[in-house]
Amino acid sequence: MTKIGVFVPIGSRGWFMSTTSPKTEPTFDLNKTIMQRAEHYGMDFALAMVKFRGFDGPSEYWVRNLEPFTMMAGIAAVTQKIKLYASIPLLITPPALAARMATTIDSIAPGRFGVNIVTGWQPKEYQQMGLWPGDDWFAKRYDYATEYVTVMKELWEKGVSDFKGEFFQMDDCKLSPQPSSKIEIVSANSSDRGMQFVAENADFNFVGAGSGINQVDLSGDPPKRLMAAAEKTGRKVGALTLVTVIAAPTEEMAFAKWEHYREGTDLDALAWAKAQSGQDTKAAENSTAGRMARNAEEQLKDPSKAMPNGGFKLIGSYEQVAAMLDQIGETPGIEGIMLIFDDFIAGIEAFGEHIQPLMKTRNPALATAAE
Repeated sequence: MTKIGVFVPIGSRGWFMSTTSPKTEPTFDLNKTIMQRAEHYGMDFALAMVKFRGFDGPSEYWVRNLEPFTMMAGIAAVTQKIKLYASIPLLITPPALAARMATTIDSIAPGRFGVNIVTGWQPKEYQQMGLWPGDDWFAKRYDYATEYVTVMKELWEKGVSDFKGEFFQMDDCKLSPQPSSKIEIVSANSSDRGMQFVAENADFNFVGAGSGINQVDLSGDPPKRLMAAAEKTGRKVGALTLVTVIAAPTEEMAFAKWEHYREGTDLDALAWAKAQSGQDTKAAENSTAGRMARNAEEQLKDPSKAMPNGGFKLIGSYEQVAAMLDQIGETPGIEGIMLIFDDFIAGIEAFGEHIQPLMKTRNPALATAAE
């Protein structure tokens, strides 16, 4: 059965750079409601990003943000089953502290906590705190991340680390108590070097499953790249994918919402995204920063084609969205789908009541009946 998760709105405006999209405000109560309802509908996991600075522009995109570990600790205490992932900003949080924070949340929700590794692509986030190491960071960040994860794993598994590397030198560093079970590591890397890091160190990686609107990629090329990288290391790494869902009772109603959001696209925020992601001048074409800079540049050249959400989108009736989610879930190598909603409370309810019941990849009885 395909795992389903939710990318919770820890930043203002959620994932829409638009002045006409729902004015999502990141509060604990909002995220608690989202995750409790997600758990009610049997969703498998929730992930919180980390962001320390928003974008320029009138939409105030990501201008206000919560801190993911603190929030997930609170959520852990008011949920029972759903898996929770919090993002670690490597340039800010030392690995021994991150390991202890993760173990603390595991004590609140045993076996239900994992971490998402964030190397950082937006320099201004760290420059504002005097923590940006310079643009040579782009070239060495995965070497740094490898050492970082090594320290965390040693502390979780052995309770002690004496790791000596280029970036970290541990001296009989202790962690006690240790977590109740393995703390899973996820990441979102699409470049060859990024996938190598995941194949060597992580349990899950986010990969693409389509492009634009409703263009599901049935070839399975991104998960194939991940599986090929993992095969070289002899490790099992699962592929997850990220999808924005805008659903309504009819296709016309869903696209009407999308067009309304598109009319309010924040061009200033797009320009900020282009400027920040473009600072990695040697970014691989298939890297996250590379794609972001390229897409923003193309949209700014022709604002009539600008979009407030740059990710892969499924827009349509409940039946259409369910069918497209099934297509993604049936793609070889894809183990889970993480969802973004335009309106999170209404979106979770619509998914649970109208979309999920139609999905063969979530209902074995439907899959059997279809055979």
